[in-house]
Amino acid sequence: MDGTDHDGAAEEPGATVDGRPVGIDDDGTLDRVARYMARELCAGFRYHDRGERSAAVESFAEVDRRQFSHVGDDRAERAARAYVDALWAKDDIENAHAVDGDPDRDALAAADWAPVRQPLAERADLLGMDREYATATTRAWREHKAGGDYWTPMLRAQAIEFRTAVGDDAYPGKPSDGQSGFGPAPVRYLVGVELHDLHERRRWAEAERVMQPYYRRILAAHRDG
Repeated sequence: MDGTDHDGAAEEPGATVDGRPVGIDDDGTLDRVARYMARELCAGFRYHDRGERSAAVESFAEVDRRQFSHVGDDRAERAARAYVDALWAKDDIENAHAVDGDPDRDALAAADWAPVRQPLAERADLLGMDREYATATTRAWREHKAGGDYWTPMLRAQAIEFRTAVGDDAYPGKPSDGQSGFGPAPVRYLVGVELHDLHERRRWAEAERVMQPYYRRILAAHRDG
């Protein structure tokens, strides 16, 4: 990524069948697909920022079809749409609790966030995730805007999502130290969010580089499983 304004991937990630990569049997192909997924994830969030709902669904579905290939394309695409529904519900809440364009942090903290939690719970059910994912993600988004600790619930939510994607409920499986930690994959996701918050093109390019190993690990688990 060269820092130009680019949404989605200009190159195909390799051979596909119904949108899913096939033949990921060498590191070069695996890296290429992981890079594609990272770019589509970032594109999805940029589309959300610009209010382009259909484009956001398409980009997030490109990611979900690959990271949750075990559920099939239809369920993965519905899960991506539920995620976008939650993002738009979040925007509605934020817009309803703003004063002169600035967030009313106390009002946001006290608001009813059920319209966000519900589509996230639907996403969890479609993908076979613990519904704590929905609760933790909702809390993270609320605190992110209200000015509280959003990073802890976000790490918890992403640990749940990553475990589901790789099929390993024991992740990160640390041998001894730091047992309360969430593992490097959720931390990568959090770094990506922090880079997004800087709202600079070069930071988006950095976010894509940060997220590529996240998706590489998922694809490798699918290949080796």
